[in-house]
Amino acid sequence: MASETDVKIITVKELVKKIFNHEDVFIIDARNTDDFDDWKIEGKNVEIINAPYFELLEGVDSIVDKLPKDKEIYVVCAKGGSSVFVAQQIAEAGFTNVYSVEGGMKAWSEHLEPIKIGELKNGGDLYQFVRIGKGCLSYLVISNGEGAMIDTSRMLDPYEPFLKKQDLKLTHVLDTHLHADHISGGRKLADKFDAKYYLPPKDANEVTFNYEEINDGDEYTVGQTTIKAIYSPGHTIGSTSFIIDDQYLLTGDILFIDSIGRPDLAGKAEDWVGDLRTTLYKRYKELADDLLVLPAHYMGIEEMNNDGSVSKKLSALFQQNHGLNITDENEFRKTVTENLPPQPNSYQEIRETNMGKIAPEEEQQREMEIGPNRCAVR
Repeated sequence: MASETDVKIITVKELVKKIFNHEDVFIIDARNTDDFDDWKIEGKNVEIINAPYFELLEGVDSIVDKLPKDKEIYVVCAKGGSSVFVAQQIAEAGFTNVYSVEGGMKAWSEHLEPIKIGELKNGGDLYQFVRIGKGCLSYLVISNGEGAMIDTSRMLDPYEPFLKKQDLKLTHVLDTHLHADHISGGRKLADKFDAKYYLPPKDANEVTFNYEEINDGDEYTVGQTTIKAIYSPGHTIGSTSFIIDDQYLLTGDILFIDSIGRPDLAGKAEDWVGDLRTTLYKRYKELADDLLVLPAHYMGIEEMNNDGSVSKKLSALFQQNHGLNITDENEFRKTVTENLPPQPNSYQEIRETNMGKIAPEEEQQREMEIGPNRCAVR
C-alpha cells in the first residue's frame, strides 16, 4: 500500500487559482453519483470524472485507463477524508502527481476569492468576492479608508483579514434582498466591525432584529464614493439594486449575465412576475447603458471573465440576455413561472435564518447551503 507521503495535498484556494488561470485540471470526484450529478467542480479547462469511493475500495483498475499519465490528478470527496484513500490507491497504481483536495466539497463550497473589479472615480476600489463553489458574489467598496460590504456570505473568515489588510473602517453592510439560497453574514459582519446593517423593509416584515432601511433613491456615502439604491422588485418584493460611483450596477438576484432572477422563492411567482418585468424592461432601461452589471450570483463557469470575475455592460445584456428580449408579456410570464430549476436546498429554513427566526448550528448551516446556485430562470 502506498504511504500517505505519496499523496500530496492541495488547498481549495490553490485549485481555484489554477482554474482561474485556465490551467488544464483533471479531477476525480469520489462522491456518490447522485451528489456528483447535482453539483460538481467546474471550470473552462476542467476535466472531471465521477468514481465513487465505494467502487474503489479494492483498487482503481476500473478507472486506470481514464487517468492521464502526463497530468496532475486531483481527487475530491465530500469532506477530504475519502479522497486521501483514493489518491493513495491511484499513487499505488503508478501515478506520481496525485493530490487530495483538502476539505473536499465542503471547503469548495465555502471558499471566497477576492478579485478587483475596478477603480472608483475619486480614488478607491471595488472588489468582487467570488464564491466559486456556490455561485455567490459579494462586494466590497473601498474609498478613503472606509468600506461597505454588499451581499455578504455566511463565512466571515475570508473577509476579515482582507478588511484588516486594507485598514478599513467598515461603515455600511447592505443586503440587496432577503436571501433564500444562502445564509447572509451581513448582520454578523456589521456587529463585528461596529457598522450599520441595511435591508429593504419590504423584505423585512418578519425579521426579528433591528436594521436600517434601504429605500428607493437612498444614497450612502462611503469615503468619497456614493452608493445609490434603486428599488428593483421581482425576485423578492423588496429587491433593491445599487449604483456605485455612477459606474457599477449591483443587480442582486434580479439580473444575471446569462439569465434573470426567479420570482418564486417566497411562493409569489404569479404575484411578482409583473414586478420582475417592470424592473427589467422599464427601470433598467432608464439606466445608463455603460453601467457594468455585477450580479449577486452566477449560474455557470461560462459566465466568468478571463480573470474569474463576473460582470458585463448593461448594454451588452440588453442585446445578449434572452430574459431581456422576450417582447410578448404572456411569453415572459410563462418563461419565469414554468421554466424554473429545482428550488435551493433548505430555502425556507435559509429564509427563516436570515429573518432571525431560527439560529441553526454552524454545521447545520453548512449543510443547508450545500449545492449549486438555483436563483435564476434557466
